[in-house]
Amino acid sequence: MPCASASLAVWSAAWLAGSAAADDVLDALAPWSEAHDVVAADAATAAVTDLPTPDHAGAALASLLVLARQRVSPTGPDARLVMPAPGDVRGLPGPAGLRTAALEAGECAVLAGAGLAAVPAPVADGVLRWTVHVVDDVPPAAHPSLSDAEHDLRSSVRDAADTLAAMDVARPKAGVREEIADRLRRRPHATWPTGTPGRPLRVLQHADEVEAILIAASGDDPGGAMSSSATLARTDALRPLATAVRAARVAAVAETVRALTAA
Repeated sequence: MPCASASLAVWSAAWLAGSAAADDVLDALAPWSEAHDVVAADAATAAVTDLPTPDHAGAALASLLVLARQRVSPTGPDARLVMPAPGDVRGLPGPAGLRTAALEAGECAVLAGAGLAAVPAPVADGVLRWTVHVVDDVPPAAHPSLSDAEHDLRSSVRDAADTLAAMDVARPKAGVREEIADRLRRRPHATWPTGTPGRPLRVLQHADEVEAILIAASGDDPGGAMSSSATLARTDALRPLATAVRAARVAAVAETVRALTAA
């Protein structure tokens, strides 16, 4: 569902640009967990950032904002959402430890203007830990335009529906509408800074809705009625839709950051 890294990327960029307060950033991340803490990825990163290593208690989330402020480039508070998946690590910088952690989490906030990347992961009940990596070389942002991403998302929904119907595996299971509605109700409700354009917000909402449908469609086959080959075919049919959801979120966050940090 909506990801914490998107909130961190957008709100930290807004704060660094002077269009949000630090408390606004902390409040915006509250829906993701009761508590947040921050650690360095390793001893070398700890030496550069003064953050604790993972074997110590994490620092407060505000320390990440202070660190970003100290390191921000004069060129501006560039921040991005990266949502890597196996075989698709576009836009994800090194080092190898960052790539491994981001792939496992499925998300990462790259504070490119500060040379930092942060990967969230739950470490205890009600605690989300942000592991910070120093990144020297950030690759060019790898995302489609917002209009292309929105078009691709809509097209992928139609293509997946057509493919599943042709495979005769698109029959809805009992209670699926209730399942989707419940999933949308229970998801963390992200807030966005004042001045966020309407179009990326609509794309983010659509991505949430499509992902809820995608999760329901990817669920277990009641009674084992589908063959293993049909299950594999269903997975293959839905994979482009999952890719389109990720791309839509990345593009929406990029457009939001661009609008909030424009001079």
